[in-house]
Amino acid sequence: MKSDNLATALQRARTVLHRRPDKGLQDDAPAIARLEAGARVVSRHANGTEMVTDMPRELGGGGAHVSPGWLFRAGLASCAATCIAMNAAADGVVLESLAVEATSRSDTRGVLRMMEADGTPVSAGAHDLTLQVRIRAAGIDPHTLRHMVEQGLRASPIAVTVTGGAPLALQVDIEAD
Repeated sequence: MKSDNLATALQRARTVLHRRPDKGLQDDAPAIARLEAGARVVSRHANGTEMVTDMPRELGGGGAHVSPGWLFRAGLASCAATCIAMNAAADGVVLESLAVEATSRSDTRGVLRMMEADGTPVSAGAHDLTLQVRIRAAGIDPHTLRHMVEQGLRASPIAVTVTGGAPLALQVDIEAD
């Protein structure tokens, strides 16, 4: 995997942000999700990119698209892979291969707002969240590669948000009839 351009871009960004740290903090591009029909939702980015999610037929969806939970895991895995690759490039390490798999378990009863036998709500959140990283770089010992992966995850915005429990602010606008 070619990392020369990536390493150069990262060094240039570090140089600029070292001189102008105020340029580092910015609003992230919003993701706007709109319900189309049933449980089918289209999320759009300002650049025109669209992602369609849906639920399985058993839950009232069409079943033709990935679920929002899968999209979450894909975001976690791709953000982790990106940050690991950036970390490797910054350290001058050429990765021969890198794959990140995000898995989790979830209880459908939570999405349906069901209760446990004791009356407590079933959690709708994913649990047993795991990242499996497969990485290879010629001439780099396993300890160094493991450290590189760990450092990459500490710089991964999604992994940090998930593990840090960032608060979620909710704003609700009620549209008039």
